[in-house]
Amino acid sequence: MIDIQNNFDPDLRKIIKTKKQVAIIPVGSLEQHGPHLPVSTDSDIVTEIAKRVAKKCNLLLLPTITYGISFEHAPFFNLSVTRTTLQNQLVDICISLGENKIRKIIILNGHHGNQKALSGIADKISKTSRDRNKVFVISYWQYMKREFDHAGFVETSLMLAVSNKVKMDLARKGLVVEKMPPKQKSKISKLASIHFIKATKTGVWGDPTKATKKDGKMILSEIVHNIAKKVSKLPY
Repeated sequence: MIDIQNNFDPDLRKIIKTKKQVAIIPVGSLEQHGPHLPVSTDSDIVTEIAKRVAKKCNLLLLPTITYGISFEHAPFFNLSVTRTTLQNQLVDICISLGENKIRKIIILNGHHGNQKALSGIADKISKTSRDRNKVFVISYWQYMKREFDHAGFVETSLMLAVSNKVKMDLARKGLVVEKMPPKQKSKISKLASIHFIKATKTGVWGDPTKATKKDGKMILSEIVHNIAKKVSKLPY
């Protein structure tokens, strides 16, 4: 792994010249995660996953983009950018990477609200770079068996594994949808994508009260293993 922001120009130019490099860009968010997790939760988790995948696959690790699209969490705290802003920033970064002869890029998404903005980003960058840059978008929660939540068991367990900022004494059970009929679950999911607080009341989707560091380490290991496997099969 080469951590871009902690490296030096002569070394980086030599590394890039020696062999074709693959870059990974983590993208998170700053938004409410209930009373027990910090607003940096998405960014913290995706940063650690990216770091581990970069080590496992020998990638160039870029700094995390910590601002995402979280307007749906209002009026609870969120620092959000528009879809266009996030897309433009990523296009500019990827084009700049290409100009530095780094043409294979993985965008690792850590926030569900970023998905629409990232859905067509690979094609957009490909056209802008005249097909010289290849971009692959990966949302980390799609590489684990457990169903994803928001400040529930999974996210809280992951944060216990990667951070010391969790306040478990403040963890409270939120909206639990496991036993809901599919139609009701779909309806509340659509509401959450627009007004998360109306759907969950407390801003927590799931039950964080039984989350553990041990579970977090297991889930983290599973995610990193599966993403590394996917990365190893990506074409140039």
